[in-house]
Amino acid sequence: MPVVNGPHVDVIDRIKGDLSKMVGQRVKMRANKGRKVIVEKEGTIEEVYPNLFVMRLNEAANRSSRVSYSYVDILTKTVQLSYFSTGENALPWLSKLN
Repeated sequence: MPVVNGPHVDVIDRIKGDLSKMVGQRVKMRANKGRKVIVEKEGTIEEVYPNLFVMRLNEAANRSSRVSYSYVDILTKTVQLSYFSTGENALPWLSKLN
């Protein structure tokens, strides 16, 4: 299998690094599930793995669920994260990329 190098690999590594610094922080997540379905939830980034990250989402009535997303979901803006306390984009440098 060929090794892929290039600008997108650097961006994904930067996303992974930024998310690893946010482990344990509360964030707002907005995910595009397709067919005009957009989900907005609050949760905590629990773990960061080589190809994906895991969030624990706060549900109603003291329930929670775990979801995982790939870093490419962040890159393609399928998933967007913002800080819970301020509402600011958690990865503002991404919006400057084309």
